[in-house]
Amino acid sequence: MSSNETNVLTVKERILQANQEAAAGLRDYFGLRGTLVTNLISSPGSGKTSLLEATVQRLRDFSVAVLEGDIATERDADRIRALGVDAHQILTGGACHLDARLVQQELGKAGWLGNGRRMDFLFIENVGNLICPTSYDLGEDFKVAVLSVTEGDDKPFKYPAIFSRAVATVITKVDLLPYLQFRVEEVENRILSLNPRARIFHTSAKTGMGMHQWCRFLREAQERKGTMLTASV
Repeated sequence: MSSNETNVLTVKERILQANQEAAAGLRDYFGLRGTLVTNLISSPGSGKTSLLEATVQRLRDFSVAVLEGDIATERDADRIRALGVDAHQILTGGACHLDARLVQQELGKAGWLGNGRRMDFLFIENVGNLICPTSYDLGEDFKVAVLSVTEGDDKPFKYPAIFSRAVATVITKVDLLPYLQFRVEEVENRILSLNPRARIFHTSAKTGMGMHQWCRFLREAQERKGTMLTASV
């Protein structure tokens, strides 16, 4: 290995180590508050924001906040704020993923750190990319892969890292299935071969199909985290 290659690896290791330290701090902070943090990862155009819009409207009895990651514009955060939900945009300026320090900085800017405010759910919509965001821990409780039926059914094996690590995969836009060649059963088998314990949800933000099951999963996860917090006090 050349000295240049060694230097590159050293820099990458330092970046990942710094990210892990920031993520651990965030995880401890949200653990003490009983906040369930979900990191949504997908290709551009999968329907993450539409899924979030439909989700937060079904979680009105909880305190919900959203962080939106994008290279440019505040359009996604504007869509969530229009629903009366506290949302902040993180603009990466070209970077293809969020990292824990960016999340930490934005939480500080938003006044969400150390203010004693109740926050049951924090949804982080990562930059649209199935590769880079997978390696970066944001202090979340779990990652969720979002896969649209319009993307084709070969994504799990083409991008195995995210589908191996995601606790759940949400298949979106299922109302379009009659018009597409998307083999649902094969996709499910591929996901489960990568992660046998993965939960899989079929949803349509447009029709509401599958949203009850998806939101029940989130409610139960938040309830478990709240129970753990109560038990530790």
